[in-house]
Amino acid sequence: MSEYIPPSVWTWDKASGGKFANINRPISGATHEKDLPVGQHPFQLYSLATPNGVKVTVMLEELLAAGHTGAEYDAWLIRINEGEQFGSGFVAVNPNSKIPALMDRSGPVPFRVFESGAILLHLANKFNAFMPTDPIAKAECLSWLFWQMGSAPYLGGGFGHFYAYAPYKMEYPINRFAMEVKRQMDVLDKRLANNRYLAGDEYTIADIAVWPWYGNLAMGIQYDAGEFLQVQDYTHVQRWTKEIAQRPAAQRGRMVNRVTGKPESQLHERHDASDFQTKVQKS
Repeated sequence: MSEYIPPSVWTWDKASGGKFANINRPISGATHEKDLPVGQHPFQLYSLATPNGVKVTVMLEELLAAGHTGAEYDAWLIRINEGEQFGSGFVAVNPNSKIPALMDRSGPVPFRVFESGAILLHLANKFNAFMPTDPIAKAECLSWLFWQMGSAPYLGGGFGHFYAYAPYKMEYPINRFAMEVKRQMDVLDKRLANNRYLAGDEYTIADIAVWPWYGNLAMGIQYDAGEFLQVQDYTHVQRWTKEIAQRPAAQRGRMVNRVTGKPESQLHERHDASDFQTKVQKS
């Protein structure tokens, strides 16, 4: 293969290739007019069960399990592979056209919250839950939350893209990002060697943010790359992953807005707690 020489000025004159080429473009904004549905609950979530989407549904289910009835929500499915994130209604909630996006309608003036980390932080502050009150533990929690926000793009857009989605395999980017992902797993493993959870003994939004990405990787789900990355070697990450996976709220959160996997694992939309029971009965 001949070496690629970048032009002096990059122009968008052909499809980039790969799994998501049909929705990638170098400009923002809506491509079509489409209003978003609105349900009856205080929170309206527009999402898909990617790792970033799962963060928020796990958080909402954990809040409800902890007795915070004000966290009731409607979860509406946004099919990103079909470009629904570029509808005018969705862009109004998230101008960056990425899931998840949340409308907080719990007060007299509805307002938007976008970016998964911002949503987790907003909900933690609103309900005084899953955030340590001790200043040192709180700082640790926020550090790991923002560690995830900065690190996961190397796992997703870096390793995941070139390993699983690029139109052909390329040695350099796969090796480069595999090295970085393994370094990240080592960071987590060393932290969890002496701590039950990322912020210490308390389960927090740091765990809720990290688990959908790195827990999926540890379970061999993310990009089907478990063997390639030898994820079983990270024993402390494995212990932490399995503990969170046993939480009923985490199990429910993983189901919401899911459109892949076994039919019984999918709950395309969630509008009431009974939706899970109905799903079980139908399965």
